[in-house]
Amino acid sequence: MSLDARPADTRSPLKRIAANTAWLLGGKGFGAVCGIIYLAILTRSLGVKDFGHFSLIFGTAQALIALAGFETWRVVVRYGSDHIHQGEWDRFGRLAMACGLLDAAGAMIGSVVAFLVIFGFADSLDLNPAYIGPAFWFSCAMLWALVSAPTGVLRALHRFDRAVYVEAIVPLGRLVAALLIWWTGPSVIRYLIAWALIDLIEAGFYWVTARRLCPQAINVRNLRLWRLALTENRGLVRFALVTHAGGTIDAIMRHGPLLAVGGLVSTKAAGLYRLASQLTQAMGKLSSLLTRSVYAEVAHVKASSGPENLRRLALQTSAIAALAGGLTTALAWAFGEELLGLIGGAAFEQGASILIPLAVAGSFELASVVFEPVLHSTNAAGRALMARISGVIAMTLGIFLVFAQNAEGIAWSVALGSATTYCTLALLALQRVSRPH
Repeated sequence: MSLDARPADTRSPLKRIAANTAWLLGGKGFGAVCGIIYLAILTRSLGVKDFGHFSLIFGTAQALIALAGFETWRVVVRYGSDHIHQGEWDRFGRLAMACGLLDAAGAMIGSVVAFLVIFGFADSLDLNPAYIGPAFWFSCAMLWALVSAPTGVLRALHRFDRAVYVEAIVPLGRLVAALLIWWTGPSVIRYLIAWALIDLIEAGFYWVTARRLCPQAINVRNLRLWRLALTENRGLVRFALVTHAGGTIDAIMRHGPLLAVGGLVSTKAAGLYRLASQLTQAMGKLSSLLTRSVYAEVAHVKASSGPENLRRLALQTSAIAALAGGLTTALAWAFGEELLGLIGGAAFEQGASILIPLAVAGSFELASVVFEPVLHSTNAAGRALMARISGVIAMTLGIFLVFAQNAEGIAWSVALGSATTYCTLALLALQRVSRPH
């Protein structure tokens, strides 16, 4: 069925968010099960020390992605929702292809930065010299595997069902690869190669899926005319730069603490921190799922409804998310040590003291899931960036002035930063939707 032939969606915004999140939760539920299994294989087959090396390399790659890669999916959803609402498929296509080129430019810049960072500062991360070369190539592969633009196409079209199938490639592929590597002889380098190849395969499938869903937009003709997108979408460049800065700040919050643990404490401590962080992310997966579905729905409501509907949507979603965040923290407090021991073995149980503050941080992140999309959709992306910066400042002060410089102290600093971000985002977003603009 073509896009034009699809029946109009008459569901309420909250029901659309619930439906889209349910699709994502189904896929991520499968991914979470696979993720816990392959994480257990990694930790038990590599041990605390080598898992720490793997974690530092992976964390460095993720930080480089955020520094060099533009979150173009947000640009596609923010501006593309209006084009879809008006049936302007050529404009939507030029926007998507321009964002795809921006992804490629970010990958090229990121590869240069990766060379400088990895070969210049490997000693600061206590990285084994044998892993420096593989770490660079792994980072380059992950940078080129970042295909944010086609992800935005699927989300703008509300085709979260298709996104679920594509994103299942990574957890399933990693699980199969982990089993094979464990059976044939585990090593850090083998796991890095497998992870990189699987992410590149997923990237290819994302573009193919976007093309099949919207051939009238995703084509070579619109690629050649990408420059028109700069004039057809007012404020696009500024929005892209602001969201990129916000993504960079978010990456500092997510991956900076792991690198700080590796640099200030030890590689072993980084392994403990990474497992606790991964488990917290698995328990709080609803945060990222809600972000994806809420972002698309907020843009849709902004394009088709008034500010009162936007305000109601923000309050309803934030209340639901806050409840889910509280449940996540309770789960970490009650069963954290047992879960860490089950996944990683007895050597990782000491990470329970790290897990609880990270769960607190995750609950604040989940509770604030709707506020940033609201600010972006109401032309206040700069305010969202201010909130992110305030969180990083609070986290940095926590690491160096408030808490002890160990893994647990750094984790509590992350919680402090997340709480600061939540309070600032909530204040700014509710002010924005409470007055005309």
